[in-house]
Amino acid sequence: MSAAVPLSSAAPLADSSELQAAHNEQVKQLRRQLLLKQFELDTVLGVAHDMTARDHTVDELYHMLRLTLQGQRNVVQLLLFAREDNDFRVRVSLGCDLAEAEKLTLSPHLIAGGVIQPQAVEDLRLGPKWDKYELVIPILRQKQVAAYVFVGGLRSDFDRQQLIPFLASLANTLIGAVENRHLQAQRVADAAVRKEIEIAQEVQAMLFPRTLPNDSHLCIERSYVPHTEIGGDYYDVIEVDADRLLLCVADVSGKGVPASLLMSNFQAGLRTLLRQGVELATIVPELNHLLFRNSGGEKFITAFLGIYDRRTRCLRYVNAGHNDPLLIADDGTVKPLKEGTVMLGIMEELPLLRVGEIAIPPRSLLLLYTDGLTEVFDAEGNEFGEEGVLGVLRRNRYLPLVRLHQQLLATIDEFSNGDSQYADDVTILTCRFK
Repeated sequence: MSAAVPLSSAAPLADSSELQAAHNEQVKQLRRQLLLKQFELDTVLGVAHDMTARDHTVDELYHMLRLTLQGQRNVVQLLLFAREDNDFRVRVSLGCDLAEAEKLTLSPHLIAGGVIQPQAVEDLRLGPKWDKYELVIPILRQKQVAAYVFVGGLRSDFDRQQLIPFLASLANTLIGAVENRHLQAQRVADAAVRKEIEIAQEVQAMLFPRTLPNDSHLCIERSYVPHTEIGGDYYDVIEVDADRLLLCVADVSGKGVPASLLMSNFQAGLRTLLRQGVELATIVPELNHLLFRNSGGEKFITAFLGIYDRRTRCLRYVNAGHNDPLLIADDGTVKPLKEGTVMLGIMEELPLLRVGEIAIPPRSLLLLYTDGLTEVFDAEGNEFGEEGVLGVLRRNRYLPLVRLHQQLLATIDEFSNGDSQYADDVTILTCRFK
């Protein structure tokens, strides 16, 4: 007969078994957490790889995130609001139709980026439409809120503290990829703009005459200072025949590539008409018709066109809404050249056209310019104006033309206390008659 086991020895065995069971359960939980972390890490890395493997569009990137989140059983309700310009737009929706989600509006506090830590949605007091969402997770980029992730329908036994970094990592990966696409698109757009500017600058440079007359009858000089990379001013000196030459200064409304293209059309039309041997009374209406046809009246050109005959010393001209050229005689008398018509391109038919005619005295000076020379202001808001230009001319009209131009530009710079930086293109074309 075997000896009985003392009852007192059973309790330690039971305690040991319970401890082992508790230890095994703890190990299982840690293993599950480790596997969950590994799964989340693999998911984030996989999403990051897929988003950068090809040049996806922005909409495709958001769709990829939506597909990824649909496979997460712990995510029932989710909205992702991404910052676009100065507002937020819902881009991903789970558990709710996107059209319905777009009716939800964020509070001014959220739009201003006021929530920078995960927070309970009920604390934000957004209204009953938001009751299905429990948690908002802000996504920060360079310390600014770039997106908000709203989550609802969380399982009661799910650890929120594990969900927050997972969703934040996914959303951060997405927002980073979206920003890269925007930057890439901007770089492409900037490169296209730079190319357009280069082409327009080349076109504009081809418009200007390479050489200017300097003979026994007259001497011509020009200065051109663009306000932007592509200016809207134009000047030209064209030998019509052995005795006659055309002087032209023009200013197109607007700047940039469209202005440059319109001005190139103007120059091409002008030179074609001159080759046909037509007079100003025909040239100007034809140019007006050309410009109106090309711009539909949305852009216009002010221009002065004058044809000088060396034999007769006669200047026939048309001032089409441009600044009055100034003819200064040897005795200091000033004659503004006003005859002409309205600016070109604003209406299909010019309402009135007068061709001016004036005899050019010996040793006189003709100044053609655009409004960038006169529309310069000092600290008190006083305009330099035509009187300022005349003052410089009266004091310096016998200077060599290059130095005269330098003096004009230096004077308007001084007038504006060096702060003008030329608010508009400045074009100066002077002709000294001998």
